[in-house]
Amino acid sequence: MPVTLDKIVSLAKRRGFIFPGSEIYGGLANSWDYGPLGVELKNNIKKLWWERFVSRRDDIFGLDTAVIMNPKVWAASGHVAEFSDPLVECKKCHQRIRADQPEAIAEHAASHGGTEWTEARQFNLMLKTFLGTTDDTAAATYLQPETAQGMFVNFRQVLDALHPTLPFGLAQIAKAFRNEITPGNFIFRTRELEIMEIEYFIPAPKTEADWQRPFEMWQQELRAWLELIGISRDRIHEVEIPDGERAHYSKRTIDFEYDFPFGQKELYGLSYRTDFDLRNHEQHSGKNLKYRDQVTGEEFWPHVIEPTWGLGRSVLAVLCEAYREDGDRIVLGLKPYLAPYRAAVFPLLANKPPLVERAREIYRELKAHMPIAWDDRGNIGKRYYSQDEIGTPACITVDFQTLEDGTVTVRDRDTAKQERVNTSELLAYLKINNV
Repeated sequence: MPVTLDKIVSLAKRRGFIFPGSEIYGGLANSWDYGPLGVELKNNIKKLWWERFVSRRDDIFGLDTAVIMNPKVWAASGHVAEFSDPLVECKKCHQRIRADQPEAIAEHAASHGGTEWTEARQFNLMLKTFLGTTDDTAAATYLQPETAQGMFVNFRQVLDALHPTLPFGLAQIAKAFRNEITPGNFIFRTRELEIMEIEYFIPAPKTEADWQRPFEMWQQELRAWLELIGISRDRIHEVEIPDGERAHYSKRTIDFEYDFPFGQKELYGLSYRTDFDLRNHEQHSGKNLKYRDQVTGEEFWPHVIEPTWGLGRSVLAVLCEAYREDGDRIVLGLKPYLAPYRAAVFPLLANKPPLVERAREIYRELKAHMPIAWDDRGNIGKRYYSQDEIGTPACITVDFQTLEDGTVTVRDRDTAKQERVNTSELLAYLKINNV
């Protein structure tokens, strides 16, 4: 049975992954809050990303830059002039819709018995804010619409502090804000989003191959990442973005698109930004942002390969990919290292103190090493089904035999098979089975 977005939204709310934002006040259009399990899933993705692309590499350095920067940054980057969407306005109700979304236009027209539209006009997507005591005297600035510029404006400081040699990258995980006119599809398109991004600086290329090689290297890295988080290659499409449709800074862009329940949409992106950003920031700031080759003495603006991972879209794709229905049970087949809990511990009966006490001991021992859930509600079958829905890879049941011989029942989420494991070997068993 195909996965629908309604099923994902229902599961996410029911099991504490994602809640509608400000719900007790009627909500806020397309605002979503991550619940206790959603935070764990999101943090596991971030941790895996940071370990793979920052901690384990010698050529990438992490940053955490400010959300609000000097507004001159956005003039230099081209966002003031270029960061916009084409909009059409309904002449009946004056609602604005993106001109590049014909489905939304047709749906609106159908609900209004037909309508006429204005000519498409460009609408800047940056969210404006003010620094100062009152709006009429404050300096206007913006919440960052992308995370890249914080890394570009810190390029010189990184050179002076660490003296890295090319090629090297800067990476960060940060919030971005976009005044999307038609957000939607759950957490796919939101006004507040989180991005995992790398700006990979390379020497100024003398041939096309000089930038194509690192571009293809990052293309392979994106493919490997998708496999690591459990996304099927069959549902990924690498789409070459043609001239005229790329961002203003890009010479080449590939979108990694995923077959979401609502259609094939962008999940990740890979762009070759040339030297656009450092060159423009040097011209606008008057600061030298060139790199000096220590061997030749040559000075130049490095070029940039930029792989970008949408964090919210990663969470959504992982949920869609992992969701399945097996008879009357729902199973979230998450990779064990992404699951909110690595295992759950149950006493067979909640009203038998010896079972509860021993189960609590095992729970505390395991929890010192990995995230573990405790569940003593209802019968054992309902507990299994509950843990299946939140993606817990293994369930450990303490029963009367445990008190006799020190073994517990371990049930596998994906196969529902059970086996007896000695409590002294339980931690090693879970680690060996990638839990």
